[in-house]
Amino acid sequence: MPRTASDFQRLLQFDTSPPAASLTSKGASKVKTKYDITKIGERGVEKGINFYSLQAEQALGRELAQEIEANCKLLEDPVVNEYINRLGQRLVMHSDAKIPFTIKVLDSEEVNAFALPGGYFYVNTGLILAAETEAELAGVMAHEIAHVAARHGTRGATRSQIWNLASMSLVFVGGPVGMALREVSNIAMPMTFMKFSRGFEREADLLGIEYEYAAGYDPESFIDFFERIAVQRKKPNFLARAFASHPMNDDRIHRAQKEISTMLPEQDQYVVNTSEFDEVKARLMQMVNAKAKLGMIDRGGNKPTLHRRDQEQTPPEDNSDDRPTLQRR
Repeated sequence: MPRTASDFQRLLQFDTSPPAASLTSKGASKVKTKYDITKIGERGVEKGINFYSLQAEQALGRELAQEIEANCKLLEDPVVNEYINRLGQRLVMHSDAKIPFTIKVLDSEEVNAFALPGGYFYVNTGLILAAETEAELAGVMAHEIAHVAARHGTRGATRSQIWNLASMSLVFVGGPVGMALREVSNIAMPMTFMKFSRGFEREADLLGIEYEYAAGYDPESFIDFFERIAVQRKKPNFLARAFASHPMNDDRIHRAQKEISTMLPEQDQYVVNTSEFDEVKARLMQMVNAKAKLGMIDRGGNKPTLHRRDQEQTPPEDNSDDRPTLQRR
């Protein structure tokens, strides 16, 4: 049966937004099931129109990761890398992700983290230094894991490709349409997989908060981090790319707060911070200060030095019993 441009347009008429108050009881029931915190891993959050198989998505991510690593500097510190990988894998274990993750640290001052399709995940050293607690860092990482778990990159690219086809005057049938889709998928630009719609960002907010919560962290730390970053972004020379395309505005903050209060059962205790996070952050700060002394940090333009006078250059001695800090609500 022939498909016209209007047929392709109708394929796009689906929403990925989290729960809304205006949903009917039937619709609310479906939403409740999709975001049921007790069914993580079985909820099908990745479902939706997608031209990419999981295997194709992983191959694509591998290719994009090679491009990233050819143009960016990886942090060559085994202690920091092992800690970030372990933290990320803990969050992945409490997520809906169906593929393994490869997690690495970029030696970059930008306050940012990003995950490519296929589970290739990068955390900037600038983000680690900007976070005040392990729970804050976990919240940002969980958001990026959510993008991969829900396959936002390839689902978003699929939408763009459908729009491209819908704008064509030709009518595709049978074999030619499959060939056309393959051709379009082959020319997709890498940045297509890094930009998400507002609906995808809101869904990643919700899923990330759930993953952070399921891993035992205080979900409100996610909000705390972005409220503080929003204030710091106004300062000169502050470089923050995290969520730059869709900043954590008041609407997203209020929505996240509502979801925490209405969708997550309250716990007596959450992990807020650990001594290991403090040690890793102090270790990174020591590296930054050492580079600054050697003149390896560009102090020109708008780039920050991240040199803090009040920060000790050596990790503080830990006289605690290495247990995480718990916060009672």
